[in-house]
Amino acid sequence: MTSGTAAPAATPSLPSPSGASQEVPGPGVPKVAVPLDTDRFKSAPCSALTAAQVTELFGREITAKPDIEGPGGPGCSWDPVDGSRASVNVLFTTVDDLGLTSVYREQGKAYKFFQPLDPVDGYPVVAYGTSDARSTGRCSVAVGTSDRSTVDITIFQSQAKIGTTDPCQVARTVAEKVVASLKGTS
Repeated sequence: MTSGTAAPAATPSLPSPSGASQEVPGPGVPKVAVPLDTDRFKSAPCSALTAAQVTELFGREITAKPDIEGPGGPGCSWDPVDGSRASVNVLFTTVDDLGLTSVYREQGKAYKFFQPLDPVDGYPVVAYGTSDARSTGRCSVAVGTSDRSTVDITIFQSQAKIGTTDPCQVARTVAEKVVASLKGTS
């Protein structure tokens, strides 16, 4: 079915580069068994982390900075003003509707760094980047919230934490908190 009307029987068997590019999940991409509804968070992206979760992450309260109209989609950042460099950014991507398939397709191309991580409560997670920036305390992860959507989380560790813990595991820990918020269990 396309646009609510039946397609001719021969259409599905015809090769279609644009149709093939829209199949999700793509080859090798983990399927999201139970999609999460992220719509309410797109209008209030800073609600992805509660004040208590932010305090747990940073050891103190941090003011959230929403960016509803960001180029990649609605997002929120938490950046202490103490010069520690630590930060957390959460982005509800709206660039396309291919979910993790978009990230997996760029493995070895735009994303030279690509590392699947353990799922968060059944939701697939992959660390990615144009380069491996873990030695500088930076990591981005994408969490598949449905086969067609992701929540991307980027963390920067404080200078004091660089080299003490894997920033991608820290980003995964943030992902656990975000997924709990999305599920309403935080």
